[in-house]
Amino acid sequence: MSDRLLDVFSAGLKLPASELSDDTSPSNTSQWDSLAAMEMVVLIEDAFDVRLKTSEIMKMRSIGLARTVLRGKGVEGI
Repeated sequence: MSDRLLDVFSAGLKLPASELSDDTSPSNTSQWDSLAAMEMVVLIEDAFDVRLKTSEIMKMRSIGLARTVLRGKGVEGI
């Protein structure tokens, strides 16, 4: 089964989803720079029909933490 969140990060980071995990973060992924981070916020908001507050965005320091934030906003199946 496809992981929707990994697919979004794959598009934002321009990396295969197979190379990503919940541990993927800016500290271990050179493609995750400030520009990619801004792009991924837009992709996440569009893909999951949510609006993220600045405080929520700041918590998303890894894919796993992004998953936790989205679950907290009621996004299911991720």
